[in-house]
Amino acid sequence: MNYDKAYIAGGGLAGLATACYLTTDSTIEPGKITLYDSSTYVGGSLDALDLSYENHYFMRGFRMLESKVYSAFFDLISKIPLNESSDKTLLDDFIDFNREVKTFSQSRLVEAGRAINARQFKLKFSDRIKILHLLTKPESAIELLTIRDFFSPSFFSSNFWLEFSTTFSFQPWHSVEEFKRYILRFIQCSPVLDSQTCIRSTRYNQYDSVVLPAQKYLQRKGVNFVYNSHITNADFHESCGKLSIKSLEITVDGNKSRQSIAKNDLVILTLGTMTAWHSTGTMHSPPPPPTKTDACEWNLWKNISKISDEFGRPEVFLSDTQASQWVSFTITFSNPVFFDLLKKITRTKAGCEGPVTIKDSNWLISFALPNHPHFVNQPENLQILWGYGMHSNTPGNFVKKPLPECSGAEILFELIHHLKFEHKLNEIMQGATCVPCLLPLITSQFSPRRKTDRPAVVPACAGNFAFIGQYCDIPDDIVFTLEYSVRSAQMAVYTHLNRPEKVTPIYKGWHRLSHLFDAFRTAFR
Repeated sequence: MNYDKAYIAGGGLAGLATACYLTTDSTIEPGKITLYDSSTYVGGSLDALDLSYENHYFMRGFRMLESKVYSAFFDLISKIPLNESSDKTLLDDFIDFNREVKTFSQSRLVEAGRAINARQFKLKFSDRIKILHLLTKPESAIELLTIRDFFSPSFFSSNFWLEFSTTFSFQPWHSVEEFKRYILRFIQCSPVLDSQTCIRSTRYNQYDSVVLPAQKYLQRKGVNFVYNSHITNADFHESCGKLSIKSLEITVDGNKSRQSIAKNDLVILTLGTMTAWHSTGTMHSPPPPPTKTDACEWNLWKNISKISDEFGRPEVFLSDTQASQWVSFTITFSNPVFFDLLKKITRTKAGCEGPVTIKDSNWLISFALPNHPHFVNQPENLQILWGYGMHSNTPGNFVKKPLPECSGAEILFELIHHLKFEHKLNEIMQGATCVPCLLPLITSQFSPRRKTDRPAVVPACAGNFAFIGQYCDIPDDIVFTLEYSVRSAQMAVYTHLNRPEKVTPIYKGWHRLSHLFDAFRTAFR
């Protein structure tokens, strides 16, 4: 069908990808595509703040990619120019950068301030059999089950669980269904789970490397961006067994209005966000606990979910913030002391080391060392570490408080003592700024669920609309990834353009005997 106009709710990666595919593949004039975002800038969870004038940086999250899993994401960045004057695309720059900087981790696990052998998974035979058993289970047979419902307690003390869970942020109480999807999608990486040689990265943080170039490209094309705005509700009408949106309730700068939707208009709605209710602390104060009882990014889904059973159940993902939260932190170092000491443990420079997990940390701290520079125009003397703690409600080993109650200085103090750098404590502390961030819903996508709790990207009842983002349902694909956001945009656009063949195929490595053999051999080594 040919559409006249398009309205997109949400300026995260899914919304930007939707605008991009509509611009490149539909007959809609870019000037008739409007994207609404509740912030003063687009990017959603892909934020990264350059506060170098205050001697530090801040990111809520840090993302690593893989060459086969992220095929839809690579398709998107192949369409976006690196800049206005370049013939290169973002994908070209991505390939060039990963030829220059290759990951090889020699310190995936650290204990007592030293790298330990992470090569062996240390799985009991019964747990190995359980993994194989899980992979044969249809999803309908494991709905609502948690990972600890399926595995024995011994499984959670294995190196496999420690490495897999901290790479992908799984907790024992998360969905075993989502866990299975991750094992299958990354099965080709199982032989290098310890060395992380499968990791690929963007040249800079994803805001600088993806969001800004995409935004500038779409603006040059004429796409309209409306900031400080959010779509809070939609009115539907039914005709011939299909539901179509006839108007949208939109708030811009606090002023509520209603936008009529014509028969030939297309509406694409982002549902929910993993970074709602987040709060940031400082070097001297912890992040304040969430005080909001709702979030504009979730209100739309909560309002329209009452219309049809096909629209899912947002309350499933909002019901238990204690189960879905963790604290991340960004540390900026203005002197080289910490990184010089750390290099003696990792035996490689920042950017070439994968994630590092401190095995004996009560908070189960993991951290990553981005390649320098991680921000455009980042000064040589400012170096960045990003980390998070998965056991955030447990008192620390050295700071006897749960992680959400800790200031940036206390988090840095804990990290320094775990790495045995306390002989340089004052020097490191004086040259560093640590910004903690509490994220109450960050892993809510992993909540145990039924299939019907997430709506299809294009529900069977949909006339002129579709859903995108992390909380719609895409068979076989994995939430909590850039890939999921982009694939939802592809499915939304190409389904309505009657071009389903344009959706990038999912790489199904579990169908390849070589990957299955390597995974089996690795699990039993």
